[in-house]
Amino acid sequence: MIQLFLQVPTDDGNVDTDAVRARRSLLDKAESVIKSVVRSGGRYEARMWLCSTISSIHLLDPRDQRDLFLDLLEMKDSRRDVAARLLRMIFDKKPVKAGSVLAKKCHMLEKFFQGNPERILQWFCHFAATGESAHKKGARALAQFAFVNRDVCWEELEWKGRHGQSPAVVATKPHYFRDLDVLQTVENFLEYVPDFWSSEELADSVKDGEILQIDTEYFVDQFVYLMYEGNFKDVWQVVEDFLMEEQFSTLSQYILIHLDEQRLLHFLKTLGKLISPNAQCTKLAFPCCWLEVLLSAHIDQISLDELILLNCVIAKGRQLWHLMNDEEHEEERRRMDELVRTMNDLTDADHFALIKDFMGTKFPDALKWIGIQSWVIFCGLSKLCKSADSCESLFTGNSIEFRKAYDYSLVQNDGCSVSHTSDTDDKDLTRSSHKKRKRDKKRRRHRYDSDEDNVDQLLELGTFTGKRAIESQCGSWYLSTDDFSAPWDIADIPDHLSTCYLRVWLKWACFR
Repeated sequence: MIQLFLQVPTDDGNVDTDAVRARRSLLDKAESVIKSVVRSGGRYEARMWLCSTISSIHLLDPRDQRDLFLDLLEMKDSRRDVAARLLRMIFDKKPVKAGSVLAKKCHMLEKFFQGNPERILQWFCHFAATGESAHKKGARALAQFAFVNRDVCWEELEWKGRHGQSPAVVATKPHYFRDLDVLQTVENFLEYVPDFWSSEELADSVKDGEILQIDTEYFVDQFVYLMYEGNFKDVWQVVEDFLMEEQFSTLSQYILIHLDEQRLLHFLKTLGKLISPNAQCTKLAFPCCWLEVLLSAHIDQISLDELILLNCVIAKGRQLWHLMNDEEHEEERRRMDELVRTMNDLTDADHFALIKDFMGTKFPDALKWIGIQSWVIFCGLSKLCKSADSCESLFTGNSIEFRKAYDYSLVQNDGCSVSHTSDTDDKDLTRSSHKKRKRDKKRRRHRYDSDEDNVDQLLELGTFTGKRAIESQCGSWYLSTDDFSAPWDIADIPDHLSTCYLRVWLKWACFR
């Protein structure tokens, strides 16, 4: 049986120093296995997990959030990836704000359309049909400008028919604009009507930002140029507003994974100066609390590699386990299986002494060793928790009260079940069961006579023995570890219980 040590003992007791030393040796070997997994092909995943944990940080003021990402934008190489990705987010989520900037620089559209018939047709072929009153997009700008400046540019309109249309006729029948040769007309405007490309009509047509979707990458490049070469304040203002309004989690998940390690570490150091952990953090009220405390006070004591390892064992133990079970990590999996198989037993006093040893190290190291210990427990539980019986034996052996999720019986530490159903309820339940069996018998005849029986129906009619066989391989329980607040399936038991261990001992050893 695996010991979970979910209670802090009241006294030290007699300590077996050899047992403590053996467990420290095992944890050293487990750390070596984890590092090997991360080094040999798992580093990208591990970095991605770290970025995911960073994104859950919640102690950041909107202005500090803005300054944090602005600092990142000012770093070398950030215009190539950070600025570009940020602008794509703005184009997607706040196109009107980007469109308002483009409206002030609409002369850049002249180059956008030059020599590109596809773009021209996408933007300017939106004249009103018969029965419609308004043109759309670039067609609206073209028509309005042509009417207002008809004395100088009407002749540049190319019509598909034998003769052109006069302004007076088109004014009463706007659908006649659909006879316009749009491609040739826009090419004429590019060559002979330069005023159109800085006109209010064109600016008004792009304010909604819809034009950005025609070729997002082109406009990303243009906006990056305006930011860094043109130092156009309006673009920076849009960026700053967006950085204050957008969720920190979204920005982090979208941007951080693309940073090189030098910039990521710089980002974390800057972030640490901006967050101030509160009382909730010392209680580990949120999954990211350990990271907030670490960044705010100890980031200078730890490398990025160490932080990645810490995150693996504290926040992403389940993902690390799955990664280690990939074919490419067969050797590491074999080594870890051997460590779990040979893991020595500890008494409460031995374990307490082990934790006290961890407390004698620096804060990041204490986090690491308790994290690795919790992950070793997770690995052991993942091997052990294969059936309902093995799980319930684990609960009982570790004084965890439990109740099966599909009934209302509380199983206490001694394994005895306490029923919450009254005698009257039992009788009603029995009557209901008899009635159901009679109905089932009638249904059963029809089912077996039918050629359309399916597997689910046959399972429903299975024997009691078959049902017990299925139940022995699955199960769901309410546990006293979280005050019976949620059901836990077999697949989730290792993660839940190892996390309980982690919370108990991190709070006692590191956050008191």
